[in-house]
Amino acid sequence: MTVTVLLFASYADAIGERTIPLELPHGSTVGEALRRVREMAGATRLPTEPMVAVNEEYARPDRRLAAGDEVAIIPPVAGG
Repeated sequence: MTVTVLLFASYADAIGERTIPLELPHGSTVGEALRRVREMAGATRLPTEPMVAVNEEYARPDRRLAAGDEVAIIPPVAGG
């Protein structure tokens, strides 16, 4: 199955892409998708447990993915 990984800010800059189509086995989890992204060049900027949303809803690493899901890896945001 294919999911789309969305990267923002420094994560997109580090990997060099804002959108990545990612092929995963059926039944894969958010955690497994993150492991695959970490294998890419430049992914060392990703924290151990980044904030992730699936289809615009926050998701835990054990969340199962389905074909066509959007997996957003969200960098920390500072404000004041």
